[in-house]
Amino acid sequence: MAAKRSTGMGFNPSGFILENLGFLAFLGALALLYIGNAHYAEYNVRQIQTLENDIKEKRWLYMSLQSENMYNGLRSEVVEDVRDNGLRMHRGKPKKLVVSKK
Repeated sequence: MAAKRSTGMGFNPSGFILENLGFLAFLGALALLYIGNAHYAEYNVRQIQTLENDIKEKRWLYMSLQSENMYNGLRSEVVEDVRDNGLRMHRGKPKKLVVSKK
C-alpha cells in the first residue's frame, strides 16, 4: 500500500474539524454559558424592576397613611371625633389632686 503524501495543495475540512473537535466543543460550551448568563441577567433585571415598582407603591401607601394620620391627629379633628362620645375640652386650669397618706 502506498502512503498518502500531502502536497499542501488542498485543504481537508473534515480533517481540520476532527483535529480541533475538543476546541470546538469548548467553544460550544462557552456559547451555551454565554447565552444562559444573558438570560439570567435579563431575568434579574426584570425582577429588580418589579421590586422597584412594588417599593414605589408601598412608599406611596406609607406617605398617604402618614398624611391621613397627621390630619386625624390635629387637635380640631380629635375634638370633633370625641364630641359624639360626650367629651369636651376643658377650658380652665388643671386641678391638682392631693392624696394624703393615712
